[in-house]
Amino acid sequence: MSPKKQDSGFKKREKKKKQDEEDVHLRKSMAKWIFKKHDNLGNAIVENLDNINEANEENTNCVNEEIGDIIESENEININEKSDNAFNEPNLDVDIYDPRVWDGLDAKFRDLLVENGPKRELNVEYPLDKLGRHFSSNFYMRVLSNGEKHDRKWLVYSKHLDKVFCFCCKLFKTMPSRSLLGSEGICDWKHLSEKLTQHENSKEHLINLRTCVELRIRLSKNQTIDKEIQELIKQDTQHWKQVMLRIVAAVKCLAIHNLAFRGTNERLNEDANGNFLGLIEMIGEFDPVMQHHFRLIQDKKIHYHYLSHKIQNELIQILASKVKDAIIEIIREAKYYSVILDCTPDASHQEQMTVIIRCVDVSNTPIKVEEYFLEYRNVVDTSGFGLFNELKSVLTSLSLNIDNIRGQGYDNGSNMKGKNIGVQRRLLDINPRAFYMPCASHCLNLILCEMANSSIKAKSFFGACQCIYTVFANSTKRWNILLDYIDGLTLKSLSTTRWESHIESVKAILSQVSQIREALLKLVEISDDAKLSRDAESLALGELSNFEFILSLVIWHDVLLRINVVSKKLQSEDMCLDVAVKQLEGLISFFENYRLNGLNSAIIDAKKIAIDMEIEPVFVKKRKLSRKRHFDETFNSRQCSFSIEE
Repeated sequence: MSPKKQDSGFKKREKKKKQDEEDVHLRKSMAKWIFKKHDNLGNAIVENLDNINEANEENTNCVNEEIGDIIESENEININEKSDNAFNEPNLDVDIYDPRVWDGLDAKFRDLLVENGPKRELNVEYPLDKLGRHFSSNFYMRVLSNGEKHDRKWLVYSKHLDKVFCFCCKLFKTMPSRSLLGSEGICDWKHLSEKLTQHENSKEHLINLRTCVELRIRLSKNQTIDKEIQELIKQDTQHWKQVMLRIVAAVKCLAIHNLAFRGTNERLNEDANGNFLGLIEMIGEFDPVMQHHFRLIQDKKIHYHYLSHKIQNELIQILASKVKDAIIEIIREAKYYSVILDCTPDASHQEQMTVIIRCVDVSNTPIKVEEYFLEYRNVVDTSGFGLFNELKSVLTSLSLNIDNIRGQGYDNGSNMKGKNIGVQRRLLDINPRAFYMPCASHCLNLILCEMANSSIKAKSFFGACQCIYTVFANSTKRWNILLDYIDGLTLKSLSTTRWESHIESVKAILSQVSQIREALLKLVEISDDAKLSRDAESLALGELSNFEFILSLVIWHDVLLRINVVSKKLQSEDMCLDVAVKQLEGLISFFENYRLNGLNSAIIDAKKIAIDMEIEPVFVKKRKLSRKRHFDETFNSRQCSFSIEE
């Protein structure tokens, strides 16, 4: 059998060149597949590869090496995706500077490690092994034969594993490492010095060290193979940072001014798309960043524009969480605090409990007392037991100690202030220092309720005020008729719980009583509704033409205005107990003086209004007849009618 003929040198070079070309083509195809998920960014790096002069053997080898690293990194990711310890996404709970997770790192985190370098903790209490030995920071220094010392920057200690590793070999090994420093690590402290010397002189370590240094230089000079893609990624990242800054600023602006975010649609450059999109559109008129962002949306180059209602809600929640954390930190720094609770039904008739914390803010100068609203809580059980359990749940979720409560304030409901089973009693059983103070403003409102309900005339007066508002408010057409006559305050409805509405309603009627009467008379003329005409005529010719009703307007205005001023001060955040007592004492003094001199002053003011309205300023006297006298007068009147007919 004749021996096989050997190829000539020319044919060998041609085969090698052809093999290299096929290899490069294969690696380009793999690179396209890898970067397919990056859309245009992947094409940029492939175009960069096409521009490389493959005739230059050195550049070709460099390209092959770099693409090989990319493919290897992608293969590592695919393999690690199947394992439980895969490091596919950034995990804030994992320390990437710990060598125990380096086997699962992708190229992005590997570049980050190379760029920043390994981290060392010098002041560490190293644990002892079975022989009573431990790692020492002296191993970081290499002592040469001439006495010089060099830092082993590649040596890394893992405090979680109590082992040492080689930074370069652990990250850049291309095959199973012969040295344990590049794989499992070493904890043989007795022979560590010898193994370190043997490792740093090995060929494998020198190759990996050179690869690490070259990559660090390329990263610092931005000369990596994916330079273009990295530039595009940085530009894209910077664009989104600027966009998010403007979106967050818009969310903060609307939240601070308590404005609604959304309208009837969520499309740009359309009517009724809400305050948020309107504000973003206004920014886009002057800002090139948002203009570029709008062009990307219109050209459908991006599918996620971060302007939807879901993003708005998420940003609101994030900002609220940050504000809440800052408030809780202030409360913890103050240590002692008071709780204020109040419950009210919302539009869906679910009971909502408002949680407010009052404390001394010692974080700023000057130190002052602050009240912070924390949250609403849906309450199912409104008994004292249920509300107290809800309070404990809130304090637990906020990590606040219930023993640090020094005050509690609620309204005058029996479930709150009950001395046996109320919330204040249950809290005092746990914390005797939680001094209970009923709401002074609510007590004042209760007094007003008693004043209004104790008199038939007061009920009739406020009923007439509400009827005047109802006549106009039930129809837009009627309301527009009213607006044609008045040019000041609009009419307000009365509320059974918010007594501030009473002063607003009385003030609006008193300041424009003549114009309101004219509007009612106009409504009588043009209305086709018989009942509406009858009600409007009754109000115009009855209450609004009665001197007694006008006098009641003046008196209630004086009383409610004075009470409202005190109520506002009692609800202020910086109100102190001694100041509150003085305010209430001043209100009592006002009533005492008004009882002596207020009526005469009110009559004088009421007469001026009555004269301007051409109403006789006198009180209508109603005679009260006995049954016998009433019968006699009725009988005599009937006799007179009979005689006239005869």
